[in-house]
Amino acid sequence: MKKVEAIIKPFKLDDVKDALSKIGIHGMTISEVKGFGRQKGHAELYRGAEYVVDFVPKIKIEIIVPDNILENVVETIIKSARTGKIGDGKIIISEIEELIRIRTGQRGESALN
Repeated sequence: MKKVEAIIKPFKLDDVKDALSKIGIHGMTISEVKGFGRQKGHAELYRGAEYVVDFVPKIKIEIIVPDNILENVVETIIKSARTGKIGDGKIIISEIEELIRIRTGQRGESALN
């Protein structure tokens, strides 16, 4: 099993969620996060004064998937989150040692569904 973390632009959330749902992914965790990469923030105007916003708002999606569908999930996220502009985000993939459903005590991939 793998944990897929995708950092995306907030307005792409519905596109990504819908695309993942179409390939059978129905469980995910969403967090509102802030950060910056090559964008290095941006300047905004407030009451005539310019100020720098160091951290850009992003959405972090976390999904646990079986190894056999990992590539399909990654490709789906890339296709649905891409705008072609700087700041489209990142995908991080980590190995999951164990997964346990608290309610039933199920372990491993059987705890996914």
